[in-house]
Amino acid sequence: MKRDTIFYQIFQQSPQLLFDLLPQPPANTQGYNFESIEIKEASFRIDGVLTPPDPSGDVFFVEVQMQKDPKLYERIFNEASNYTYRRTEMFSGWQCVAIYPSRSVEQTSTKVPYELFDSGRIRAIYLDALGQIDQLPTGLGLMVLTTLEGDEAVGEARGMISRSRQALDENVIINVISTIMLSKFTMLSRDEVDAMLGYKIDELKQTRVYQDALQEGREEGREEIVLILLGHKFGLLSLTNSSKIKPLDFDRLQALTTALLDFTTVADLEDWLH
Repeated sequence: MKRDTIFYQIFQQSPQLLFDLLPQPPANTQGYNFESIEIKEASFRIDGVLTPPDPSGDVFFVEVQMQKDPKLYERIFNEASNYTYRRTEMFSGWQCVAIYPSRSVEQTSTKVPYELFDSGRIRAIYLDALGQIDQLPTGLGLMVLTTLEGDEAVGEARGMISRSRQALDENVIINVISTIMLSKFTMLSRDEVDAMLGYKIDELKQTRVYQDALQEGREEGREEIVLILLGHKFGLLSLTNSSKIKPLDFDRLQALTTALLDFTTVADLEDWLH
């Protein structure tokens, strides 16, 4: 899948998240183990496989499809057939969950595999239909975050980081969020993405932009740090606010660079500038 490593991290951390997507999950969801399987003889690779804790349960195949594949379901059937042929003693049945960003990406024709749908073997999930990220379990929210872009992605990522502060796996959640955002803002380093999300002040001082400004001693470089971060945080700044930032000396720019990480609205910036 296009975002293999991101979804692999999510499911490996919490395999039971898959069952949050299903109306009738198995009874022993905590006992499932997640892995990625390659069937070399048939040149097939299954994105994810959740194996049951004992042979009486079903095995679940996971396919994450972010681009249209006109024969995805036919491929799933071949993958499942090859897998069950080699490991049939490990489970009693199989199901597959196909995860799409939206219904528009789903395979159009189901003429051949229609029986798989009628039997309940295959279930399609559309991430854009799951609801608001702040109302979803963290793992499902991370999946939806992979489908967002631009300012919407940044805003939702910051919200997820804020909500994860009290979680036991805060570092894991933040790392996945950072990885997702890094895949969207490819022109930024991980440190710069972390600084954009506003949760590691010390890392801000290690970014390329910040270091270049210090090494070259350019006042406009220090100003650039502030404007980049404010732009990511609030979008395009008004001419009034921009004009107040440009005359600031080095010490004030440094102070603003640190202070802006705690700003939540443009009003906070305006109060600081005042």
